[in-house]
Amino acid sequence: MKLQRKNRRALALGALAVSGALALTACGSDDTGGGEGGASTPANAAKIDCGDASGQLQASGSSAQKNAIDAWVAQYTAACKNVQINYRPDGSGAGITAFTQGQTAFAGSDSALKPEEVTASKKVCSGGQGIDLPMVGGPIAVGFNVPGVDTLVLDASTLAQIFDSKITNWNDPAIAKLNPEAKLPDLKIQAFHRSDESGTTDNFTKYLKAAAPKDWGYEPGKSWEAKGGQSAQGSSGLAQQVSQTSGAISYFELSYAKDIKTVDIKTEAPDPVKATIANATAAIGAAKVVGTGKDLALELDYTPAAEGAYPLVLVTYEIVCDKGNKAESLPATKSFLNYIASEDGQALLEKEGYAPMPEEIITKVRSTISGLS
Repeated sequence: MKLQRKNRRALALGALAVSGALALTACGSDDTGGGEGGASTPANAAKIDCGDASGQLQASGSSAQKNAIDAWVAQYTAACKNVQINYRPDGSGAGITAFTQGQTAFAGSDSALKPEEVTASKKVCSGGQGIDLPMVGGPIAVGFNVPGVDTLVLDASTLAQIFDSKITNWNDPAIAKLNPEAKLPDLKIQAFHRSDESGTTDNFTKYLKAAAPKDWGYEPGKSWEAKGGQSAQGSSGLAQQVSQTSGAISYFELSYAKDIKTVDIKTEAPDPVKATIANATAAIGAAKVVGTGKDLALELDYTPAAEGAYPLVLVTYEIVCDKGNKAESLPATKSFLNYIASEDGQALLEKEGYAPMPEEIITKVRSTISGLS
C-alpha cells in the first residue's frame, strides 16, 4: 500500500511514465493515469454498473490502446471503488502470452488470435476458449521529423522502400516526386520500428504487403522482419524517438502523435488521405466480421479506394475466455468490459485519439460480454 500511495502522489504531479504499468485504485482518488477530466466523480460514473465486482483485475497487452485504457480506468474506478485494475501496456504478443498462461483476466491485442493461440487458450479457459472482442479503432499514423517540412505525402511503395532501407535519404527522387513543393533536405532517413512483438507492427506490415506487394517481400506479423532501421519499445518509445531524432520516421497510433507531424497517404483516391479519426472510421466501417461463434475477429481493407478512407488502420481486441473465466475475476471482468463497450465508454474514444466501433459491431460485442461465464 505504501507503493500505491507513492504512485498516487506521483500521478497527482502528472509524472506517470507512458511506459509504466497502469495501477489505478479507486480509493476516492481523482487520478486519471493520462486521461482527461480528473474530477473525483466523473459525470458518467453513476451510469456504470459495478454489480458485485471487487478485487484486483490483471490485464496486459496492446500499447496502442493504453491511452484509452487510462481514460476508461479513471472513469470506472471512480464508480467501482472496490476494484483495482492493473494494465501493463507491454505489447500484443506479450499480452496474449500472459493470457494463455493464465496470468491475466483479459489481454489487449491489435491482431486477432491465431489458431495456435486459440488452442493454447483452451488450457486456461475451462470448457471454453479465448475470443476476440473488437473494442478500439483508429489510424496508425506515420510520424516524421524532417526539418523544414510540415506536410509530407507518401504512398505504400515509398513507405515499403523506406522501411526496408531501400530509400535512405529524404531528398530521394521517389519522395520528391510525391512532394514537388516541399524543400526536402539532404538528410539521412532514420526509420524506427517496434522492438517488441506488436499488433501495430502486424497491421502496418499487412498494409505494406497488401498495398505494395512488389516492394515489401516479407510476410506480415507481430515481429519486425525487414533489415536495417532502428528499434524502440512500444508505441510511446517510437513516438519519443521521432520527437527527438532529426530525420526520423515511424508508425504508431494517432493518440501518440499529438505533437508530431504525420504523413498524408496517397491511395487510389484522387487526393492523399490524412490520418484522422473520421478517415479511419470510414475504413473501419467497411470491415467484415470473419470470426466464428462468439469470436468477433474482423477483416480490414488495407487498400480502400474510397475518397477520405485512411488505409492504415487497426482494431484493438480485448481477448477473454468465452467460458471458464476464473470465478474471482469474472464479475470485475464483465463489469469493466460492459462499461468500455457501452455508449459512454465508446464516447470517450474520440477525445483520446481513437475511433469507436461501428454500432453494428459494438452491439454484437455487448451481447457477447453479457454471456461470458
